[in-house]
Amino acid sequence: MSAELKLAAMAEPMIAPSILAADFARLAEEAAAVAGSDWLHVDVMDNHFVPNLTLGLPVVESLLAATDIPLDCHLMIEDPARWAPPYAEAGAYNVTFHAEATDDPVAVARDIRAAGAKAGLSVKPGTPIEPYLEILPHFDTLLVMSVEPGFGGQKFIPDVLTKVAAVRRLVDAGELSIVVEIDGGINADTIEAAAEAGVDCFVAGSAVFGAADPARAVAMLRRQAAAAAPATP
Repeated sequence: MSAELKLAAMAEPMIAPSILAADFARLAEEAAAVAGSDWLHVDVMDNHFVPNLTLGLPVVESLLAATDIPLDCHLMIEDPARWAPPYAEAGAYNVTFHAEATDDPVAVARDIRAAGAKAGLSVKPGTPIEPYLEILPHFDTLLVMSVEPGFGGQKFIPDVLTKVAAVRRLVDAGELSIVVEIDGGINADTIEAAAEAGVDCFVAGSAVFGAADPARAVAMLRRQAAAAAPATP
C-alpha cells in the first residue's frame, strides 16, 4: 500500500525507522535493511533548538537518491520558516517542525505544502496540545515527542499519551483528519501502550537498527501495534 493510501485509510500501523540510530557511514545500506517500512524518519538537529547536531539537507538529498521509502523529516531546528520548505522542495514526503520554534506554525505549514510535501507539527513532552488543537486542520501529521528532543535512546515518557488520546478522540469523531505519530523510546515494551492511546505511526530507532534483522524488527513492531490498537469506529 502506498504512503498516500495509508494516510487516507490507516488500515494498519505505520512504522518509521529512525536513522538517528543507524550507522551514518552506511546510510544507503541501512535504508535498504528496512525495506518495507512505511516512512524513513530523519532527525535534523541544528545544535540551537536542541543541544545536538546531526545532519542536514545534503544528507537528505543523498538519501532521497538512495531509497524509495518516503522520507519523514523531523526538523528540530530554529527558524523553520526559512529552513523547512527546502526539504519539501528536495522531495521529502513529510516535513515536520516544532510548535515551540515558531510564532506562526500555520504559515510554515502552508509553505511546506506549497513546496510539495505533507506538513507536520511536533510538540515536546512538556508542551500542552490544547493551544494547538484549532490549527491542526492545517497539518497532515502531529508528532508527539515521548522523550525530550535531541538525543536517541531515552526512556519513554508515558504521560504524553494523554495528548495522543485527546487528538485521537477528535479524529474518531470526524472532526479532524491527521496522522498521529509518536517519537521517543518506542520499542517492544512501549509500542502497545502507544497503540492503545491511538497512535497511527511509530518512530523507532534502536529497536529497529539495533536488531540483528531490522526488517524483521519492523514487522514485529507493526504486529504488536496492530494487536493493541483499538477497533476503528
